[in-house]
Amino acid sequence: MNPRTLEKLSPWLFTIAIFLAWELACIVFKVNTSVLQPPSAAFAAMFKLWRVFLYHSWVTLWVTMVGFALAVGFGIILGLVVGWSRAIYRGLYPVMIGFNTIPKVAIVPLLILWFGIGEVPAIVTAFLISFFPIVVNIATGLATTEPELEDVLRALGAGKLDIMLKVGIPRALPYFFGSLKIAITLAFVGTVVSETLGANAGLGYLIALEGASFRMANVYAALLLLAFEGVLMYAVFAGIEQHFTKWAFRSQMSAAG
Repeated sequence: MNPRTLEKLSPWLFTIAIFLAWELACIVFKVNTSVLQPPSAAFAAMFKLWRVFLYHSWVTLWVTMVGFALAVGFGIILGLVVGWSRAIYRGLYPVMIGFNTIPKVAIVPLLILWFGIGEVPAIVTAFLISFFPIVVNIATGLATTEPELEDVLRALGAGKLDIMLKVGIPRALPYFFGSLKIAITLAFVGTVVSETLGANAGLGYLIALEGASFRMANVYAALLLLAFEGVLMYAVFAGIEQHFTKWAFRSQMSAAG
């Protein structure tokens, strides 16, 4: 098989191998289904209740994307502010780290108290948990511009805004698009945490509901669907990253060669 074809097929082959090993382990070791459900049971549950899973999957997806979109907008603005000068970077960075270390699961009950049970706490949680990587990566990309390069540009008559627009922002693009892949997966985590604690729809809500009733096949089906959504959106933003930062990928390949 062509190495390039094998490389493209490898994610599918590894996924199929994992599911087969999982299924065989459940059969060979006769694992109690209350402990571990085989993937065949999860897929059967998806097929049987496909309308239910489709609805809750859609709710989790759109809630996550709304929170993620807010995180991108806020992250870009705050990242540009933080990266504008090293003084602002050093002043705000400890504050952001302190905020990020607070477990978001501890904030969800407050959000439910403020906004009630529903999608709004999940959107806010997805936003809170995903904006930090975007801010940090944009600020890092801007703050790591070489001082020598800035001195040369100033000598040529460029102002601070010119340096940021023509050098800083293009330099920060690979950092930004790379952060989107991390942020989207974190956004799903935030959404599901909030849905598990206080919601009336979504995969997190379904996991909590079915788990409380010990319908474990449905729980595993919801988990697999959540994983699928996360992988799908990660692939989307990985494609966006490669499309908009081809020059960075080419330079990395040239350096490796």
